[in-house]
Amino acid sequence: MNPSSRLLPLVAAILAAPGFAQVVNPADKVKPPAQDPLIPPDVLDPNQVSTTTVTAKRVSEYREEDLIGPYDQPAWTATRRFPTTRVYVRPPGTFEFEYWKRLDVPKNGPAETVTQYEFELGLPGRFQLDMYLVANQEGNGGEAGFNEEKFEIRWALADWNKIWGNPTLYLELASRDQEPDSVEAKLLFGGEISPGWHWGSNLVFEHETSGDMTNEHEITAGVSRVLQDERFSLGAEIKAALINTVQDRNEFEEELLVGPSLQYRPLRNVHLDLATLVGIGPNSPDFEGFFVLGYEF
Repeated sequence: MNPSSRLLPLVAAILAAPGFAQVVNPADKVKPPAQDPLIPPDVLDPNQVSTTTVTAKRVSEYREEDLIGPYDQPAWTATRRFPTTRVYVRPPGTFEFEYWKRLDVPKNGPAETVTQYEFELGLPGRFQLDMYLVANQEGNGGEAGFNEEKFEIRWALADWNKIWGNPTLYLELASRDQEPDSVEAKLLFGGEISPGWHWGSNLVFEHETSGDMTNEHEITAGVSRVLQDERFSLGAEIKAALINTVQDRNEFEEELLVGPSLQYRPLRNVHLDLATLVGIGPNSPDFEGFFVLGYEF
């Protein structure tokens, strides 16, 4: 046999070897990529896992009722809806600034204008911390500078809708120049009656730590209806109070105020609230008006 004919099969085999090396076993295609040796075997390698951010869960036709955050709370609860009534807590890691203007017109004496700057911070564990700077001015010629500071802490007892009414504990400490300090405790409730209908109610006890040591027992409530999703809501609010002093704990001064409230949201993270309450009865103030401008970060 010709020696060259013996070499031809050998040369053909050598030339074909790279082609065979390119063949991939189909089973190899479904094998997961190798685990980084620096990452424990029970921990997923972030370089191998695609991430998805879920910001809300749709539960009704209204976007403001989408469930948000780790407590599965409706989006509307992260923003103040009722000037007289608080509901639940902010989601952790969120922040809001609010500017308040309140006008109190008593039966007798000068009207009082209250300007308030409020800072709200949502904390883990269903906590919320609020801080206030307040200017109280009596009449047109009274001092208009900051003369009061307030600190507030809230704690919700459970995630949203785990307990009826979503009860939340509230404690506020207030210090005002030339006036007695005060302590205010509240039990907050709130929820949804049906899609588009929201409600809130607070049981309140406020005590002055000196001076007349006035005690105020109060209940507030509000209800609202969404007119345009994330834009307009219309509702009504009520405040009822029993007030007495250390001189006579058995005698109570009764106050009752009721009136409409409105929320307008020009942007998703901006809200304007307006409430106008009229006094009913001989001991009630003639009028209380609230204007709130809030910006969520």
